[in-house]
Amino acid sequence: MAEAQQGDTVKVHYKGTLEDGSVFDDSHDREPLEFTIGGGEIIPGFEEAVMGMEPGDNKTTEIESENAYGPRREDLVAEVSRSELPEDLDPEVGQRLQIQQENGQSMVVTITETDESNVTLDGNHPLAGEDLTFEIELLDIQDGEEE
Repeated sequence: MAEAQQGDTVKVHYKGTLEDGSVFDDSHDREPLEFTIGGGEIIPGFEEAVMGMEPGDNKTTEIESENAYGPRREDLVAEVSRSELPEDLDPEVGQRLQIQQENGQSMVVTITETDESNVTLDGNHPLAGEDLTFEIELLDIQDGEEE
């Protein structure tokens, strides 16, 4: 049997959990995840974990935050005045917004705090700074050289 390697397109089912055991994502209730190893489509630690697996293999792997969504960065957290937000927006904790940065690029932020006059926006990925555990089942490999 072939082992998954750089350039191969693979299909996997997975379940992702945090250190406290809570599940943050599970592909078993939808289509399997399909990606090309080395394509930069998913977090690096997940790609590394799939390398060398064969169809039918199951594996549990722990991925440190540096190889997942990176460390949590405080420079991506900002408090803004409610007056800077659109008038029709009623900000609530947990709400996600797309904002325009000064350099013209857009960014997704999460509202983490609100009070009478200010709102705290967090541009970190929700899983930044978290070590993740994945249960991975490799379903299929399409050899990158055959395509």
